[in-house]
Amino acid sequence: MVKKQPHPIDLHVGRRVKMRRMLIGMSQEKLGNQLGLTFQQVQKYEKGANRIGASRLWDISRILEVPVRFFFEGLRPETGPPAEGFAEEAQPDYVLDFVQSSEGVQLIKAFVQIKDDNVRRGIVNLAKTLAKDR
Repeated sequence: MVKKQPHPIDLHVGRRVKMRRMLIGMSQEKLGNQLGLTFQQVQKYEKGANRIGASRLWDISRILEVPVRFFFEGLRPETGPPAEGFAEEAQPDYVLDFVQSSEGVQLIKAFVQIKDDNVRRGIVNLAKTLAKDR
């Protein structure tokens, strides 16, 4: 029997749920409790294994304090409906992978707390230098 693969849009929406949840420091258990679900169900949503229904997505957007459209931002034309007008280019996969990782979230939170522009530029330059050494 062939295992069914999640639809790319379900994967994208699940990743966006996870990213937002992690950025605000909410656990899967807490999100699940607020939705009346187990953390395992939240895990399945985040992995795209289970589709998120419209009413559930509405509840998630309210709990995570983002508009519903947030979960669809960054969809690639080959995955979803074609972008029109002045749509932004899709982000490379490594950007989404980074902001969804624990280290990425920690780095983003710390970086945005730095108020001195010179220090922020210095950190960016340091990161570029370290990346070149690899």
